[in-house]
Amino acid sequence: MPQQRQFNPYSENGGTILAIAGADFAVVAGDTRQSEGYSIQTRYAPKVFRLTDKAVLAVNGFAADGNILVKTVKQRLEWYRHAHAKDMPLRAIARLIQTILYAKRFFPYYVYNILGGIEEDGTGAVYSFDPVGSYEREACRAAGAAQALVQPFLDNQIYFKNQKPKPGQSHPTHLPLDHVLSLVIDSFTSATERHIEVGDGLEIYVVLARGHSAQGLSNIPGAQEISQTDEGERVFVVRRDLKKD
Repeated sequence: MPQQRQFNPYSENGGTILAIAGADFAVVAGDTRQSEGYSIQTRYAPKVFRLTDKAVLAVNGFAADGNILVKTVKQRLEWYRHAHAKDMPLRAIARLIQTILYAKRFFPYYVYNILGGIEEDGTGAVYSFDPVGSYEREACRAAGAAQALVQPFLDNQIYFKNQKPKPGQSHPTHLPLDHVLSLVIDSFTSATERHIEVGDGLEIYVVLARGHSAQGLSNIPGAQEISQTDEGERVFVVRRDLKKD
């Protein structure tokens, strides 16, 4: 009898990422649990990576593909820096990632990516990608195991879906940094309680435009600046524990 042979090189390694763009900042976050089904492989596998002082990339899906994608993007950015003596703009980085993903479309990187940072005009931006390179700029996006839990919450709190403003008032176009950080923490806290593949640790990267005050980070314990230069944009990282076994 004929037998069908199958080969599946991919695996779903859990975890969740999200990003929110503000008027002059961007917040990108992800948990640190890496799992396969109900088996936890490691409790610290970062999913968010600093690319430049203007850009932060979050990857989720198949961990091995995510690692090689981040390595490839960083290498391309280093080549650009040596050739042009400056960092690649955020919009160009988004196009670069699209090109890398689309070039692998017949054997794609099984990763969902979210790029957050500051555009050349000083505004915050978030770009979301599918595994074959289709992308768009958004105000917020979640991906990963708990996307079905987190994205409706962001739609309600960022896009104000199913919310009616008070008479004579309108919804704000952008939220302040401290409020966005509280939304991110609440998103991951609730996802950790409801989803087995989310937990252990939380890493929040905050990219501030040039001249933006870091006052919104003053109430967040453990905030650490990781910017490479004293001038221009600033990058901060906040690490927290997500209490769940």
